Amino acid sequence: MKFVMLARNPSLYSHRRIVEAARARKHEIDVINTLHLHMNITSSKPTLMHGGRVLPRYDAVIPRIGASITHYGLAVLRQFEVQGVFPLNESVAIGRSRDKLRAMQLLAREGIGLPVTAFAHGPRRAEDVIKEVGGAPCVIKLLEGTQGMGVILAETTASAKSIIEAFSAANMNILVQEFIREAGGTDIRALVVGGVVVASMKRHGKIGDFRANLHRGGKAEPVAITEEERKTAIRSAEVLGLNVAGVDMLRSNRGPVVIEVNSSPGIEGMEQASGADVAGVMIEFLETRARPGETRTRGVG
Repeated sequence: MKFVMLARNPSLYSHRRIVEAARARKHEIDVINTLHLHMNITSSKPTLMHGGRVLPRYDAVIPRIGASITHYGLAVLRQFEVQGVFPLNESVAIGRSRDKLRAMQLLAREGIGLPVTAFAHGPRRAEDVIKEVGGAPCVIKLLEGTQGMGVILAETTASAKSIIEAFSAANMNILVQEFIREAGGTDIRALVVGGVVVASMKRHGKIGDFRANLHRGGKAEPVAITEEERKTAIRSAEVLGLNVAGVDMLRSNRGPVVIEVNSSPGIEGMEQASGADVAGVMIEFLETRARPGETRTRGVG
């Protein structure tokens, strides 16, 4: 088969492993900087161009689109979908996951466990929002934040109000969530591929930091997840329409609660912690599922 991966930095561990896994299974794979592609949106003959040439026909596209270029990256991915190229994750599903508020609304509609979450426009309702999530301490998140950036723990009501006011003054959209104290600065990531949890790990935040993201200095270790956690991860990916997802959960007194669903999960920490061949599983999924025109949404919505 012939694959193309959309990635700005081919030297990243996750990207190198995906390329290695594809080539180990005798597939061809090209890695193209998403921003170096341009589109010819012509009726009946949509094309993608790179270096002045029309791209060859691919069996599947593997989107590794950074959050900073989501809008353009999804436009490029939609163009592949219009051409009938099978995506590892579809553009509509990635768009859902990147919009934290929309993702939370969709998960809540399906009854998936979430931290109590509030959203309001402007600082005037700050006190009401803080009360709705159980008061301080509470977690304040930028809707556009990734890898733990833009996530703040407000220890007191006064500090929470100040943070909300500051973000509002900068015209930034935020969510306010309850603080799951019993999680103890750890979270669970379950890696879902094709409706199956293929690997999982527990992440610990560094000392003094409640965030467990590995990019923020956290540490990972293997973990055996419960059946309820497994079902929650699989259902979360399904609700957002993701074939591949990193589902981040906290262990609360009322069961697992989902804090984020990542549509382009890094695999370095997961492979090292779990010992699983995550990259290989992704390629195996494409081998069995990638067929021309099999994109369910066909880039619409």
